[in-house]
Amino acid sequence: MNREYHKWYSPHLGHDMEFLLFGHAGRPILVFPTSMGRFYQNEDFKMIDAIAGRLEAGQVQLLCVDGIDNESWYNRSISVRDRALRHNAYEAYLIHEVLPWWRDRNPGVVDNLVTTGASFGAYHAVNFSFKHPDLVRKIVAMSGAYGLAFLISNGLDQEAYFNSPIDYLPNLHDDWYLARMRAQEIILAVGSDDICLESTRKLSNALWAKAVPNLLDIWGGAWHDWPIWRDMAVKFLY
Repeated sequence: MNREYHKWYSPHLGHDMEFLLFGHAGRPILVFPTSMGRFYQNEDFKMIDAIAGRLEAGQVQLLCVDGIDNESWYNRSISVRDRALRHNAYEAYLIHEVLPWWRDRNPGVVDNLVTTGASFGAYHAVNFSFKHPDLVRKIVAMSGAYGLAFLISNGLDQEAYFNSPIDYLPNLHDDWYLARMRAQEIILAVGSDDICLESTRKLSNALWAKAVPNLLDIWGGAWHDWPIWRDMAVKFLY
C-alpha cells in the first residue's frame, strides 16, 4: 500500500503541519482526527488496516490531516473569539494549502471529495462540509458532538456560533448553502449506547427540518470507541 508522509510550514497557521496520505488512486477521503488527536491516529488505531483492500485496489485514497484543537476549541486560556478565529485559520490551511496540493496529485478532489472523522473528528467533518458544501460531496460522521456548548460554557460569540452546526443550522435560510447540502450524501453513524447519540439525532432532525436528506444509522449496543468506528469505516468509506 502506498503511504506518504508530508510536512510543510503553513503560512495560515504559522507553524509546521503534517499529514499522511494512504493509497495511490481512487475517491479522495479527507480524515480528521478525534479531539486533540494527531495525523497518525487513524493508522495507530487500525482504521487504515480496516479498509486496506480498498486502498490497495485504488478505490479510495485517504489523507489524514493533523488537528489543532489544543490551539482552538480546547484552548480555554484564550477568548471564545480567538478560539474561533484560530479554527478558521485551520480551515484556511485546509482549503488553500492541503486541497490544492491534493488536487495536483488526485484530480478527483475537485468534484468527489469525502470528509470523515470520529468523535470530535466527526464534528470537523460535518462543520467543514456544511460551511463549504461546494467542496464536499459525501460526509461520513461517526459518533460526533455537533455543537460547541460542551466546550464553551459562557455562550457563543458570532464566530463560534457559525462553527456550531446544531446552533446555526436551524437558522440557515440561504439557498446557496441548502441547495448544495441537499446534494451531499450525509451519513450520521452512532451507537445506541454512545454518549453522542442525542447530539447525532438532533443534527439529523435539524437537517430534515431544512429538507436536507441524511442517513441516521444507529448501531444497536454500540458505544464510543475505535472498534465500532473501524466497522463503520468498512461500511461507509468508499
